[in-house]
Amino acid sequence: MPATPHITARRPLRSLLLALLAALLPLLSATALTAPAAAARERAVPAAALTEVTDFGTNPSDLRMYLYVPESVRPSPAVVVAVHWCTGSGPDMYHGTEYDTLADRYGFIVLYPSVTRSSKCFDVSSPQALRRGGGSDPVGIKSMIDWVLRTYDADRSRVFATGISSGAMMTNVLLGDYPDVFAAGAAFSGVPFGCFATTDGSEWNSACSGGTLTRSPQEWGDLVRGAYPGYDGPRPRMQIWHGTEDDVLRYPNFGEQIEQWTNVHGVSRTPAATDTPQPGWTRTRYGGTGERAPVEAISLQGVGHNLYAQGMASRVLTFFGLDAAGPAPQPQPGACRVTASVNAWSTGLTAALTLTNTGTTTIDGWRLGFTLPSGQTVTGGWGATYAPSSGAVTAANAAYNGTIAPGASVTLGYQATHTGNSAGPAAFTLNGTVCAAG
Repeated sequence: MPATPHITARRPLRSLLLALLAALLPLLSATALTAPAAAARERAVPAAALTEVTDFGTNPSDLRMYLYVPESVRPSPAVVVAVHWCTGSGPDMYHGTEYDTLADRYGFIVLYPSVTRSSKCFDVSSPQALRRGGGSDPVGIKSMIDWVLRTYDADRSRVFATGISSGAMMTNVLLGDYPDVFAAGAAFSGVPFGCFATTDGSEWNSACSGGTLTRSPQEWGDLVRGAYPGYDGPRPRMQIWHGTEDDVLRYPNFGEQIEQWTNVHGVSRTPAATDTPQPGWTRTRYGGTGERAPVEAISLQGVGHNLYAQGMASRVLTFFGLDAAGPAPQPQPGACRVTASVNAWSTGLTAALTLTNTGTTTIDGWRLGFTLPSGQTVTGGWGATYAPSSGAVTAANAAYNGTIAPGASVTLGYQATHTGNSAGPAAFTLNGTVCAAG
């Protein structure tokens, strides 16, 4: 009998504890589920500003990571990895291309890897770089991508790579090392995966750069397949750009890339479609005739190594499928006009530009793109910041002149050296849209 009150007294307490535990479990579960998301949000970078991210993960070659997230970033956004040229940097790639402006329009995230080694070239040569998880730059870039995917809950099925020169070579390498990560790539003035391979620590392969290193399509394809042995999943689509007068990475590399990626995709090397999107351009598509063929190649007649120009990124987005509308965004006639005047002397010149808003809405923030004639190098400027100093240049507005009302104009200019051709730019784009000239 004495035990009876003791047992009966514990039942209410036990019931109370069970009820309390039942009430706490959902809260604990919710906290566990939301904690990683909250931590990710805390790590997110400021919107609409190029921001460096540190401590992003495994980084064997000490790369730096820069990120651009638009204010209008979409839920589960796509990620574009934009890889710079030799002697360049992530910020140079940001200033010299319009991917950030297009990100503002379409809501994707842009990741800019940046080399710290003295050459400022990406490692596309070492045995470590040419195999999945082997080390060097590809591993660091993969860590950056993983950071973005975690932090922004980005779409793993829509990760893309594009690059210029050394960055184009790295685009080939990334798609070979990580075919399960990338959906497509676009390489401007590059070489095939494995073409630059060396075993002596050198970053340069003269046979490859000179266009004398040739292989059969099967051999090129085997190099890509060997980077990730046993992988039998889908392969990234590839868009290839090259100028016929490229004197740095010679034009035969264009054909070798076509042979490599058509073999990787198992499609015919006979074009399924051929057209001329612009005068001097020849575009061929392999394995399909639409905007997203397995392989697309654009040859630019008479163009050298520095072929990238404003407006090309829109065509990249069409190939990637990130432009929402399908075809490339078309220029808006009459939205802007640029007049240019040049004062030249023996080895130098100054150029004055007048940018007029001929549209009906206010321009709030502008980037004026143009290509300098060969041999010209910008040494200074006013009314804007200029990058890079030669080739395809972008002039970004100063703090005091970023707004241009309808019918209003801003003036800007630059000083440059030249080696004989003192002409001014002949064509301009404003935030990726073609301007009238003259």
